Amino acid sequence: MLLETVAPGRPLPTDLITEVTALYSANREFFALSGDFPDPDRITAEQVSAALTEDVESPGAELLLARDADGRLLGLALTLAHHPDPADPDPWIGLLMVDARRHRSGHGREFARAVEERLRRGGRTAVRLAVLENNPKGLAFWTALGYEEIARRRDLQLDRPCRVLRKPLANTAVDADAPSPVKSPNRPTAVD
Repeated sequence: MLLETVAPGRPLPTDLITEVTALYSANREFFALSGDFPDPDRITAEQVSAALTEDVESPGAELLLARDADGRLLGLALTLAHHPDPADPDPWIGLLMVDARRHRSGHGREFARAVEERLRRGGRTAVRLAVLENNPKGLAFWTALGYEEIARRRDLQLDRPCRVLRKPLANTAVDADAPSPVKSPNRPTAVD
């Protein structure tokens, strides 16, 4: 799995919007639960562009792309360095999505662990996320990775009921020369 970071502050390339639209369309079941788009059977490039642009422009947001060895998009993750609540010290995974055609193949676990490792290497000691109450598959995925429920509340964006999960990131010493668990591409990490 190759991990790329999309450079903040730049317009998102059309080819990236096309790829992410296909990824979102493949995850129709999730978007039917989430209500993020008016019609989960017809997610448009314009809707995806608007949603991604808004997400990426949030302070401390980072958009990560997971690609296979052939460069095909496997998934994306949106992270926040800080929650809008100043009392919350942890970074958040706002979204981690893998192409639905590749579910149950280990890509989601590998991608989640890569995001955790990235946060750990950045000096973070824990990570949080929210799972929609109506998403038992999502809850099962995250709890299998060691996340534990710490609260129930409504999300800030659409006022949906959620379970807030948290996972401590092990305090293992990270050798700066040790290889990352995710291979880096032989190209710049920022998408231009």
